[in-house]
Amino acid sequence: MAARGQYAKGVAKRDEILASALDVIARNGYRRTSVRELADEVGLSQAGLLHYFSSKEELFQEILRKRDEVDAAHFEIELGDQLDAIDPIDGLIKVVRHNTEVPGLVQLYAQISTEAGDPAHPAHDFFVQRYESFRELFSAAIRAQQAAGEIAPDVDAELLSNIILAVADGLQTQWMLDPTIDMAANIEHLWQLIVRRP
Repeated sequence: MAARGQYAKGVAKRDEILASALDVIARNGYRRTSVRELADEVGLSQAGLLHYFSSKEELFQEILRKRDEVDAAHFEIELGDQLDAIDPIDGLIKVVRHNTEVPGLVQLYAQISTEAGDPAHPAHDFFVQRYESFRELFSAAIRAQQAAGEIAPDVDAELLSNIILAVADGLQTQWMLDPTIDMAANIEHLWQLIVRRP
């Protein structure tokens, strides 16, 4: 019974660390946030904080996973097999608009996703699965709009999903270099070119 209680406390502390890290990195930026600062924020030593994660790389991967969970809940995006009440493309646009308020998390995502291109990187599988989930989500939304006659039936839903993801990631890179770029407006414009208007 004590082991179960310890496990629950460990899960709760890990969740507290991740929630706190989202705030600290959003506020200070990825490059200006150290593991020591994250540890201080939750009253732990660096070693104590890393006790909850197998490595610094896993810590940052889990921060990104937590960010996805928080965004999905806040913007009512279902990341599973079912589409939720909000269209996933609308959800994407809302998340991208929100990203302008948390540049440190955007920097973290860009850095770790690039490093994860190496199959040996600890976050490689996380990003492979993340992209697969989003491709499935967007493909289902596109097929639903094709069935409703809003997108041409000859559009390849999977290819279009890849394009949308590439546009979103590419716009993030441009925005980090030039914050005057309106990422959400660009994605909205692309979507308006795809969806048929009566």
